[in-house]
This record gives sequence, structure tokens and C-alpha cells, in this order.
Amino acid sequence: MTSEAAWRLCSEELDEEQALSAAVIAIHERLLRETLAGDPMLNLALPVEVRALRRVEDWRVLLVLTPWMLARLLFPDRPPPLALPEGWSAAERADAEYLVLGPRLGFALFGQSQQAHLGYHDRLGHYLLQPLCLNMEPYRDADAVFEHWSEVIRVRDENMEAARRDCPMQKEISRRELFRRLKPER
Repeated sequence: MTSEAAWRLCSEELDEEQALSAAVIAIHERLLRETLAGDPMLNLALPVEVRALRRVEDWRVLLVLTPWMLARLLFPDRPPPLALPEGWSAAERADAEYLVLGPRLGFALFGQSQQAHLGYHDRLGHYLLQPLCLNMEPYRDADAVFEHWSEVIRVRDENMEAARRDCPMQKEISRRELFRRLKPER
């Protein structure tokens, strides 16, 4: 593993949201035309587009839709405290073949443990990719993909809320505390 100092960030020209979005789209469109051309698993009804670009903690996070996947991409504002695996420094990746899914890394974001695949592109620097959907065949257009993803998020949020309300361990702790207060001290 190489040190986190080896992380290469996006170039300054990609500091603005529109520039980053345009670069991500251009790179994925080139992958579609060159590397993935003729792949029978592509859903060519789907465009390459970026949505939901925002800053979260020390990361710029976006969703990228392509004919082969819906994924979350995370671009660090500063080198994160993650060591790069051997072979993943900028110098080592400069002549290497592009990998959509690089090695998996664990990190913390949103106060939770996360996993993502390390990526590197000369123009984008190092970034993390979290695949959200890899079977794009059922979708007629981009709106259908994002409607489905919104439904996944809605159901997840409902389930998390229900789990918080119906946590047996929390109920048991609350009962003990209640009865401890009602029971006279000896």
C-alpha cells in the first residue's frame, strides 16, 4: 500500500461543478464509443448523464448514468486518509489500461462505514466508484432509472425509520430504566 499522499486529485480546471460534470460525461462517452463499443449488455436507450452533484464532507459526490451502470462517484477535495494499493499511484496508472472497477476500499462517510472501488483517470485523478445498478436492460430511459432509484431510497428510508421505532433492544433498555425508577432503593 502506498501512502495517502500519493492520491492525485482532480485538476483545478475541474473545481467547478459544471466542468466536473462535463469531464465525467466526456470520459464515459469515450468509454462507450471505444472500449465498450458493440457490447451486447449495453442499453443504448440510456444516455451518459450526471445528476445530483453535491458536496458531502470532504468529497464531491455525483450519480453517473451510463448504458452499462448507475453509479455514485466520489471525488476527494483533499487526499483522504486511505492508502492506495500497490500499482495505483498516478505514475503507475498513467500507462495502465482503464479499469471501471478497481480495487475495493473501505472508508467512512455520512458517519457510516462505506465501500467503493478505486478509480483513476488522468483527467479526473483518483476517485471512488460505488455501483448502484449494473443491470440497465429493463429501463426505457434515464427517467425510469432515476424513478426506480428514488423508490429504492424511499423504501430504505422507511425501513430505517421502522427499525428505529421498533428496536427490541431499545424497548428492553427503556423498560429496565422505567422499572428501576419505580422500584424503591434499598
